[in-house]
Amino acid sequence: MKTVKSFGIYFNVRLEKEKDGKAPVYMCITVEGKKTWVALQQKITLKCWDMGRGIGKNTTAEGKMVNAYLDELRQTVNDCYKDLQLKRRVITADAIKASFLRQDDEERTLQDIFQYHNDMAAGVLAKATMKNYYTTQRYLVEFCQQKYKREKYFLSELNFKFIQDFEIFLRKHQPVDHQKPLTTNGIMKHQERLKKMITLAFKLEWIVRDPFDKYQLKFDRVEKEFLTEIELSALENKHLTLPRLTAVRDIFIFSCYTGLAFVDVMNLKPSNIVEAADGTHWVRTSREKTTIPVNVPLLSKAKALVEKYKLNIKASEKGTVFPPLSNQKMNSYLKELAERCDIFKNLTFHTARHTFATTVTLLNGVPIETVSKLLGHTSMRTTQIYAKVIEKKVNDDMADLQRKLA
Repeated sequence: MKTVKSFGIYFNVRLEKEKDGKAPVYMCITVEGKKTWVALQQKITLKCWDMGRGIGKNTTAEGKMVNAYLDELRQTVNDCYKDLQLKRRVITADAIKASFLRQDDEERTLQDIFQYHNDMAAGVLAKATMKNYYTTQRYLVEFCQQKYKREKYFLSELNFKFIQDFEIFLRKHQPVDHQKPLTTNGIMKHQERLKKMITLAFKLEWIVRDPFDKYQLKFDRVEKEFLTEIELSALENKHLTLPRLTAVRDIFIFSCYTGLAFVDVMNLKPSNIVEAADGTHWVRTSREKTTIPVNVPLLSKAKALVEKYKLNIKASEKGTVFPPLSNQKMNSYLKELAERCDIFKNLTFHTARHTFATTVTLLNGVPIETVSKLLGHTSMRTTQIYAKVIEKKVNDDMADLQRKLA
């Protein structure tokens, strides 16, 4: 550890800047006889200042107040000195001053870790995932501007209170692109992304401790919405006259029998449909979200939909299996479809993926390990959520049976 012969701090007033009986207080940092001065945001009435001792007079209320402030500064500068020692940095009066004023080149900010993370994750994480990180980062900037009246926030300042206050900010915040405030799970996702970035900063040794150590992410349990066999059949067999609703229904049904997420269905190309040696057809692609390879046997109902859109002009122009649609339009039309089919559930495209995991596979005896592979999950724990849903349905069915037998 780097040591020095001498290190000291003392205070003085600038008499030449005296005005109305008050003068500004300056701090002097000395290392091995070399000095540097720091202008403080503090003035004191000259009659309350002890020139000889370089402190306020404790016999006056103003002197006591100033001394309390100076004691805090002394402790802060001592901490800066010790921090430079721990980092094995060359210790000079200017280095301590820079650390105190947060001018040290090594002092990293939230923006620094944002930039590092985004540069590292670009091309690795999906565009939709990166968009979520950008949103979290934007909220953090807004929070710092509102709470601390500044954009630049140093990583060394992060603590448990910052994380808690950010959570409170999110709970009270009304996003301009949302009709409703953020849900608890939405807030926890922002905290989860912040945690990942701060953990990265900790691994890079940009901070000496992880402020998330004592913070616990608490998600509300949400039941996975899926279509029953009856509801799925009603959707498949519904006679539709509007081409837009027909296309939406078909793409949704395709996902119900393949488990592909919306972005993966929209990116699906004819080259992703391959014929195996035994004559069966498979979807071979990778999840955009995780880049995990996905190989799904093409069930007859899904295969029929691929054949149906082979000559679709919009799909051909795009070079995809299905005509292009935005996620927003898809979910909007699905709500209309649900109403027409008397399905009283909040139908979103992700419901199709849940339906594949439950009604189409697990309820038909497909092992959970196989379902996990088909869904492209990176962890079996993610798939086990569906197993719990199935257990709940079994319990509900048995309860209905008990009532009938009673």
